[in-house]
Amino acid sequence: MRSWLPSANAVGSDFPVQNLPYGVFSHGKDAPRCGVAIGDRVLDLAALEADGLLPSGDAPVFSAPELNPFMERGPKIWAAVRARLTDLLRESGDGAVRQKEGRYLHPLAAVTLYLPFRVSEYTDFYAGKQHAFNVGTMFRGPENALPPNWLHIPIGYNGRASSVVVSGTDFHRPKGQLKAPDAEMPEFGPSKRLDIELEIGAVVGTGSGFGKPVSVAEADEMIFGYVLLNDWSARDIQAWEYQPLGPFQGKAFCTTISPWVVTRAALEPFRTSTPEREKTLLPYLEEPGPMLYDIDLEVALTPAGSDSETVVSRTNYGTMYYSAAQQLAHHSSSGCPMRTGDLLGSGTISGATPDSYGSLLEMSWGGKTPIELPGGVTRSFLEDGDRVTLRGHAQGKGYRIGFGDCTGRVLPARD
Repeated sequence: MRSWLPSANAVGSDFPVQNLPYGVFSHGKDAPRCGVAIGDRVLDLAALEADGLLPSGDAPVFSAPELNPFMERGPKIWAAVRARLTDLLRESGDGAVRQKEGRYLHPLAAVTLYLPFRVSEYTDFYAGKQHAFNVGTMFRGPENALPPNWLHIPIGYNGRASSVVVSGTDFHRPKGQLKAPDAEMPEFGPSKRLDIELEIGAVVGTGSGFGKPVSVAEADEMIFGYVLLNDWSARDIQAWEYQPLGPFQGKAFCTTISPWVVTRAALEPFRTSTPEREKTLLPYLEEPGPMLYDIDLEVALTPAGSDSETVVSRTNYGTMYYSAAQQLAHHSSSGCPMRTGDLLGSGTISGATPDSYGSLLEMSWGGKTPIELPGGVTRSFLEDGDRVTLRGHAQGKGYRIGFGDCTGRVLPARD
């Protein structure tokens, strides 16, 4: 399938007509509103809705500065709108947008992008086996790398929705309590071991009731789409604080997501099976079919004072041990209600080799083997001015389903 918009058919485009990811944008002095990325343009959904060209329901939803009202409508409306947008943008489809291109389409380079949805709650998981094994090996040795519960349960913690930001947002190096191994007392100061975590975030479209667990299949239907997610981590703050209740300030300062939500429907052709399991899962976590996706991922680092980035890692989302649907089902298993706009971080996605690890902690093996960058620059952890960009796409035959960049830059700690 091809679009009448040439840029949507370009080789390597993240946003062909098969994708149609949702976001929030503004153009000029207009208020933020919902849009869809197509080629090098943004399709104005609020304008289409105002002109009666979209089946979005009884009341307008796309003039809102967030996707939540649309996501609340549920899978039937999601499917109807996607089918209509496909018809409006494909070759030989409905020509309504093409006839008024200037009203409905804006250059991506000329718009401002915002957080695409209001994050109701944020939960981060620890569901990548290679990452969990690597980190456990560093601190407990390979024999005890995985906690006893890891092969049975998607481990997670409740993070901070208030510090989830959109790609392109710079943030200050966090401060916190730090304690050197040989020190008698901790000190308070800037993190010296600032890190990244390459993740995929699942966006909950429809919620569940209080006290009502959902199955893995039901959880899959509840997921509206996916974003790239960088869960920045202050490893030294985290190391001192995490026992016994887990991460707190070492994770609470910033989480960056990509500006486009790639829908579950767009990723449907790329489902892939979970890796082999060493332990049989309890029945409520069993999968009715493939739940993961074949999504190629990469991490690029641009050191301070440079305009040149270096790709330091390449891996694939299909290496994960637990899917987002399993994580969501487990999250609800106690009766915890889920809400529209909940965000579930997959956990760090690492492959089997250092050039496929999803964190600097792993790439530098705790700082013992610094990463070498062009020009004699090395990094064990991030320095002020460094910029990190995550990218990802699922490769189809003659097209790709991309997420766009997920980028952030480290500013010096505040006085």
